[in-house]
Amino acid sequence: MRKPTHLAYCICVLGVILMQLCSAYAAPSSLDLLLDRAGKQSSTFLDQFSQVKCTEQVTQEKLGNEGKLVYRQQSTYDYLVILTNAGGELSLDESRLAVHEAKLEKKNMSLLVSNGFATLFLIFHPYYSNGFRFTDLGQEVVAGRTLEKIGFEHVRGLRTPAALALRGREYPLELTGTAWLEPQTGALVRITAGVDKGLDDIGMKWLRSDVQFAPITYRDTNETIWFPLEASVEVETPRQHWRNTHHFTDYKRFSVSTEEKVAKQ
Repeated sequence: MRKPTHLAYCICVLGVILMQLCSAYAAPSSLDLLLDRAGKQSSTFLDQFSQVKCTEQVTQEKLGNEGKLVYRQQSTYDYLVILTNAGGELSLDESRLAVHEAKLEKKNMSLLVSNGFATLFLIFHPYYSNGFRFTDLGQEVVAGRTLEKIGFEHVRGLRTPAALALRGREYPLELTGTAWLEPQTGALVRITAGVDKGLDDIGMKWLRSDVQFAPITYRDTNETIWFPLEASVEVETPRQHWRNTHHFTDYKRFSVSTEEKVAKQ
């Protein structure tokens, strides 16, 4: 076989370089475009969510064999989220002011305390999104609306927006799940997330959550924003089974002004 001439070799090399350049500057995939929209929506929503308050009704349930209800209690709170960003570290704190807080009626009865699941949208926020692998699961029609389904899985060792607090310690949760988003805007409509493995060492079998969002329109501006409507959390251990449901209603804007003064020495 005849060896390629120097000119032919240069053309081959040039072809490889062109292929590499085309690959580097290829148009982003539909998944990348959707994740970009979702990231922008998540950033905007985070600012909006920390500027509203609402009423939260929490239903705590203890379940027995085959999911049979053993005990239930309900509490109502004024709810708001406080956002801080100190030194580039994003932090969200939930504030609850009791309107009606139920008291446990049965002795030796333990209930689940669940916080923060309304903020699972942070999975798509640029601060956390690099800690997850995303998969395009196609489209699904929900209530007459065509939505994009995105699967996600946390990458061990990277940031996650969820943690389990147990006996004074926090355990980062390796969340996996599915999100339904509006394809045109990237707005989050529903997200399910859970942990089915890696919890045996802390005495837990599995954890699952389901958060649904709904469009809320402000009367004064006619602006429509998707806010959490309902969040359900279910946890099972070898001996216990709980389910909590959070309902969010009556969203209202609020504003907080602060002033700092440095005392003279």
